[in-house]
Amino acid sequence: MAKPKSVYRCTECGHEHPKWVGRCEACGAWNAVAEEPAGTAVRRKGGKASGRNPPSYRRTAVPPARLRDINAESLTRWQTGLPEFDFVLGGGIVPGSMTLIGGEPGIGKSTLLLQAAARLEGTGRTVLYASGEESPDQIRLRADRLTNEDAGPVHVLGETRLEAILESAGAVGADVVVIDSIQTIYTDVLESAPGNVGQVRECSGQLMRYAKESGTSVIVVGHVTKGGGIAGPKTLEHIVDTVLYFEGEATLDYRLLRTTKNRFGSVDELGVFSMTESGLVAVPNPTAVFLASRSGNTNGSAVTALMEGTRPVLVEVQALAAKSGYGTPQRVATGLDPRRLAVLLAVLERRAETSFANLDVFVQVTAGVRLNEPGADLAIAAALLSSLYNRPAPPDVIFLGEIGLGGEIRPSGAVERRIAEAVRLGFPRVFGSSRSTVRVPGASLVGLDHVDQLVRALAA
Repeated sequence: MAKPKSVYRCTECGHEHPKWVGRCEACGAWNAVAEEPAGTAVRRKGGKASGRNPPSYRRTAVPPARLRDINAESLTRWQTGLPEFDFVLGGGIVPGSMTLIGGEPGIGKSTLLLQAAARLEGTGRTVLYASGEESPDQIRLRADRLTNEDAGPVHVLGETRLEAILESAGAVGADVVVIDSIQTIYTDVLESAPGNVGQVRECSGQLMRYAKESGTSVIVVGHVTKGGGIAGPKTLEHIVDTVLYFEGEATLDYRLLRTTKNRFGSVDELGVFSMTESGLVAVPNPTAVFLASRSGNTNGSAVTALMEGTRPVLVEVQALAAKSGYGTPQRVATGLDPRRLAVLLAVLERRAETSFANLDVFVQVTAGVRLNEPGADLAIAAALLSSLYNRPAPPDVIFLGEIGLGGEIRPSGAVERRIAEAVRLGFPRVFGSSRSTVRVPGASLVGLDHVDQLVRALAA
């Protein structure tokens, strides 16, 4: 019996290798080369052999058209009825698009999609919910817990074969197809097991072609790795139109839905949900959640305004500097890059003549938010100095600015929108760069040029 042929392909860039290697020759990624069976060659009429069977929904080739001859029609989106979900998508689901949602197990991905499917059915859209992880009976049990949703009209299918799912979608005339999850389905084109690199790539490619040719919107759930990335080949994220990450702390009731790629809207948008016994509830004002337990007279606390896509959000940064009980002081950062904390501590010690050398330093961002932009540097420094001098920062102040290695304070981007949101929520004073020329009604700017001015302002 002939041994089945295999190929060795990098899961990051897709480069093929003649044999297994520890490091990809194309992108240099380590331990990213995986073996997958080669597709069975199929002889097409009048052509060369092909490595895959042509899908049954493939249509004849359409001749190209000049761009000026294409009618510029407004993009019509389908509202899911979940405002935060629609906001993150850029206004709703785009017909013929493919969306990928990733997140930790049990975070609420299936609950979110089942709620969206129920509300889409209520607007007259036909939804097929295909699950390879749950049977229809199990989906019904989960739907019964959603007391605020009527998921009865949703079509459900417990199937893992892609061809059967697409056939069922055509039979019911589905406008939206939900696949839960991409790692559990397989196609007859390949002989490998579900979840294999080749199966994930081939199934996602066929789903994308089906979405574009039929006008059906496809939403796919993806598992995540230990590092937090979506499992499978990196090309999976390149194929789809939108990539969403559903995240949150296991001990908190709040869930954050982020956009990292969106061909039809802004990226880095943020939606906030609250997990309740009856399902996910949208939180229209995330700042109220992030600052709910803040006390204005506590040292080591500072507030800053982040830009999550087009939405300004106020968050609290907490710091604690305590005498070290060991030989080497600890540096613990939660919600921000520990290397950025090390840089800010070095700048404060060298440029502002402060000392954290014999102190344990702990910094965290409340409500599970992550600080990924340099505009929060001034707030982190203010929280550190407030804890060091045991003096609370002014309770009606937000801190906006980037700190350079020379101790200079640089302005943040989109300052006007950040300050306007701060004024609306009761923070009329802003500590920021003196080079910022933005003026917002109701706000007063305290201009700072160097971190030593921040030290004098907080230590006075």
